[in-house]
Amino acid sequence: MKQALIVITLLLLTVICASAWWLWNDMQTVLNSPLPNNTAVDFTIEAGMSLQSISNKLRESGLIRQPYYLVFEARRTRKEGKLKAGEYVINPGTTPRQLLDLFTSGKVKQYAITLIEGWTFAQMMETIGNDSVLTHTLDPADRPSLMNAIGRPGISPEGQFFPDTYHFPRGASDLDFLRRACDAMHKILSEEWEQRAENLPYKTPYEALIMASLVEKESGLKDERAEIAGVFVRRLQKGMKLQTDPTVIYAMGNNFDGNLRREDLSIDSPYNTYVFAGLPPTPIALPGRESIHAALHPADNNSLYFVAKGDGSHQFSETLDEHNKAVTRYQLDRQAQ
Repeated sequence: MKQALIVITLLLLTVICASAWWLWNDMQTVLNSPLPNNTAVDFTIEAGMSLQSISNKLRESGLIRQPYYLVFEARRTRKEGKLKAGEYVINPGTTPRQLLDLFTSGKVKQYAITLIEGWTFAQMMETIGNDSVLTHTLDPADRPSLMNAIGRPGISPEGQFFPDTYHFPRGASDLDFLRRACDAMHKILSEEWEQRAENLPYKTPYEALIMASLVEKESGLKDERAEIAGVFVRRLQKGMKLQTDPTVIYAMGNNFDGNLRREDLSIDSPYNTYVFAGLPPTPIALPGRESIHAALHPADNNSLYFVAKGDGSHQFSETLDEHNKAVTRYQLDRQAQ
């Protein structure tokens, strides 16, 4: 009887060990085998979801068949309490073990908005407002409250945001987005201000930012920006009006129909640099780093005028007589054709 009990015990232990060995190997096979998705799949872990709920959701989505293996592995490796909420991209070839690493990494799916150089604040906010991923908390029409929320009270929002591509996860707020873009602009402006050329007519970095916005709107050619900045700087130093069309267009707002007329140059607005001397009261657009650099490192020559050639470039002149001839050649003659 005792001998039979020993045999039965050994048989049970053998079965248990064999079963444990089979289960362990089966679990390793499952955990190291690619998930069945052939394309990238978005998977969201909601805040407060338990490991069991996540595993069940994966099963319901058809991504795993044995959720208990994932639960066991997460607890065995002490990752259960490290899973982070968010929207994840599960790429083809991902294994359940790699899935746990993904969920604990916090590398959630990123979306992007690109702010374009030369955009106005209104254009920027229209793009941000149309984005369905961001959480919208701000009223773009209430500019003082918006800038106060960002931490820049009493400042016009125009030109305050650096044009670049910004990535963010689903649920990020428009306030977070704008704060990042605003911080980026002031960081770059500060860096460029510290390296500025001597004898510039700016008292503050803000005045340099205004100038940079004028340069940005006048030319998209990198090689011309310092030349244009030089013209504006010399005109300021000589007490000449800047007489730059983009300031008039900005002053006209929605009334601008794409055609700037002679009578428009006399509209009564502090932004009209044909009427008022000096810089306009605020930037008129988002300047990029190249325009900021040009405003702080203007070309050192004698040009005081420039006129568009019609091909995106400009003709620069030192005297009014030279400028008038250039206007006739590149503007009036072309209009008469």
